[in-house]
Amino acid sequence: MPEETSNGNSVKDFIDLVKKSRRGKLKVYIGMSAGVGKTYRMLQEAHALKRNGIGVQIGFVETHNRAETHALLAGLSVIERRKIFYKGKELEEMDLQAILNNHPEVVVVDELAHSNIEGSKNGKRWQDVFDILEAGISVITAVNIQHLESLNEEIEQITGIPITERIPDKILESADEIVNIDLTADELIDRLKDGKIYDSSKIKRALENFFQNDKILQLREIALKEVAHYLERKIDIEVPRQIKLRPERFLACISTNAETAKIVIRKTARLASYYRSPWIVLYVQQSSESMERIKLDKQRHLINNFKLAIELGAEVIKLKSDRITQTIMQVAEDRDITTICIGKPHLNLWQVILKTTVFNELLKNIAARETDLVILS
Repeated sequence: MPEETSNGNSVKDFIDLVKKSRRGKLKVYIGMSAGVGKTYRMLQEAHALKRNGIGVQIGFVETHNRAETHALLAGLSVIERRKIFYKGKELEEMDLQAILNNHPEVVVVDELAHSNIEGSKNGKRWQDVFDILEAGISVITAVNIQHLESLNEEIEQITGIPITERIPDKILESADEIVNIDLTADELIDRLKDGKIYDSSKIKRALENFFQNDKILQLREIALKEVAHYLERKIDIEVPRQIKLRPERFLACISTNAETAKIVIRKTARLASYYRSPWIVLYVQQSSESMERIKLDKQRHLINNFKLAIELGAEVIKLKSDRITQTIMQVAEDRDITTICIGKPHLNLWQVILKTTVFNELLKNIAARETDLVILS
């Protein structure tokens, strides 16, 4: 693991951030998977903050019985967990109220994507973190890249494992600092084989499933890209520009095709996140798609996709018109859209360009404007 001196500047920068604002500052350690060392680094930083006179406490840390990580708890103030009886069992949760009452300058909160036990104030730990920040307490937290909402389907395809606990993209967008804890695939697999991630009974199964070289490489690339885009957004906000560029604005156009709509929404959310840009989901309802004419399952999928778009930060616009192209272009003009995103047509692309009126008109209209068209597969 890296020595504390290797992130000395990072600690100093975070101390400066803590002193600048009444609202708490948020620092997120992100990694491609379990076992890269996020919790270890958070505890290292907690010790460094303490030595620098900052009041820091451990709100919740899960060491998973990793000896070198557990050893770092020594000498740190740990807030006792709240005990809850749930379905006949005694369970432990982070004590949000105790953190708010103690009001340390900085609190360490592990496992950001965790779902709280039923009956807790908030359903999700990330919501607890927002409450802590609003109280003026700074938070250092950690999460794996696969828990990010807009990456959910992409990562499930890579790993073959459904991710049920997810966090909205807005958390990383609101972070004051993001640090990627990076290891090579070989280093991570060596840590697993040495028993530094799971106990010996789980190692063989982990190597046969999640911890495979090709999967780790893909997850590592995604994590690196996410942090790179965060830095680009930070530079865009904090570094003055000599030339003011037209800000990016995305328009995602969806139909009653549920699967295509979901893809368009998620991928446009990613684009908007990269550029830290506002985005809109537009559904143009033709007369043939009136609620009296389309099946109930299509109506239900459409409503669910509207909800997904709102959860991912979009503004949803629903219009009735049989002039689809003109409606799209009018919204694009009225809202100063720079990029229109549509789903890949279910026909051969060349056939679509030649024969599909809507697509052809869209291309002609866009050609005359400073607007990009993105076809999402």
